[in-house]
Amino acid sequence: MTDDESDYFDRLVDEQALREYLADRLGEPDDYAVAHHEEGYSNETLFVTWGDRELVVRRPPPGETADTAHDVLREYRVLDALGETAVPVPTAVLACEDRSIIGSDFYVMERIEGDVLRRREPDRFGSVDHRRRVGEELVDGLAEIHAVDYEAVGLDEFGRPAGYTERQVERWTKQLQWAFERTADERAVPQLRRVGEWLAQHCPADHPETLVHGDYKLDNVMFGPGTPPELVGVFDWEMATLGDPRADLGWLLSYWRDPGDPEPATPDLTAAFMESEGYPTRRELVDRYEAATGIEYAHDRFYRTLAVYKLAALGEMFYRRYLEGNSDDDLYPLMEDRVPALADRAQRIIDGGEPL
Repeated sequence: MTDDESDYFDRLVDEQALREYLADRLGEPDDYAVAHHEEGYSNETLFVTWGDRELVVRRPPPGETADTAHDVLREYRVLDALGETAVPVPTAVLACEDRSIIGSDFYVMERIEGDVLRRREPDRFGSVDHRRRVGEELVDGLAEIHAVDYEAVGLDEFGRPAGYTERQVERWTKQLQWAFERTADERAVPQLRRVGEWLAQHCPADHPETLVHGDYKLDNVMFGPGTPPELVGVFDWEMATLGDPRADLGWLLSYWRDPGDPEPATPDLTAAFMESEGYPTRRELVDRYEAATGIEYAHDRFYRTLAVYKLAALGEMFYRRYLEGNSDDDLYPLMEDRVPALADRAQRIIDGGEPL
C-alpha cells in the first residue's frame, strides 16, 4: 500500500473503533482484518474478516457529497426488507448511525461468493447457451425487483412513486449544478444543460409504480460460482426507492452493448464482452422484460437519455471530488473529458443516432 493509499484507508475506517463496535454486537472474533475493496465508484466497500465470518462494510466516501447521493442507511433498509423475497440480496447484519465510529454512517452485511462481470466474462460462461443465460438472468432479476409487493415488505413509505420520473430529471440537474460549482472553473459542459432541458420537456406524463433499484446493471449483480449462470446477489441499493420501473430498464440498457455500437463514451466504465455471439441484444432484453412483467417499455429515447444524463452527473460529481482531493480513484480525473463525451452520447440518443 502506497502512502497515499494508506492515508485514504485511514480516512475510511478506524480499525480499532470498528472492531470494538462489532465485538459489542457480534462477540469477540478469533481473527480480524479489514481491506478496502477498490472496485466501484460511489459508496466505499470494506471487506472484514470476523472470525469464521466474511462481512462487508458499506460507507459513503469521505469529504463533502451531494445531498442524498450516498445514503447507506437507506441501502441497508431495503436489503433488510428484501431478505425474505425472491430478489437475491446479501443478508443485512447491522446498521450504525453513530458517525463517531468510522466518521460516517455505515452498515454491515454478509459477504457472498461468486463473480461480478465487469471487464470480461468468466471462462465457464464462454458458451453461446451460457452467454444467453447471463442476459436472461440479469433481466429476470430486474423483473423480480419490480414484482415486489413493497407494501407487504414494509417499504410502503420508502418513496413517492407518483411523479418519480419528473423528480429524477430535477434531482440529477441539481446534482450537476452542485458539481458545476467547482468543476466549471476547469471547463464547462453546455451540452449537458441542453440535454437537461430536453428531458424536462419530454418527461412522460405518467408511469407504472414499483420498487426501483436505481443503479441496476451487469456489474451490480453477482453470479454464483457454478454453471449454468445463476444470479445470486444484487448490490448497490443506495438509489433504491419507489418509482418508475422503466427508468431502471433504461439504465440497464444504457450499459448493454450490441455488435456495431459506436465506441463507448466511457471506455473505463463500459464492458464490451456482451457484443460476443450468444448474448441477447437490447431488443431481446426488452422483449423478455415486457413478457415477464407486463410493463410496456415505452418512451425509450427518454429513458436511455435520462440514464446517460445521470451517468454524466455522477461523472461530474466524481470530478469535483477529485478536484477537492476527496478521492484517490484514478478514474475521477478522467471525467474532465468523459463527461463531455457522455453529453454528446445523450444528444445522439435524442437525435435517433443510437437506436434501441
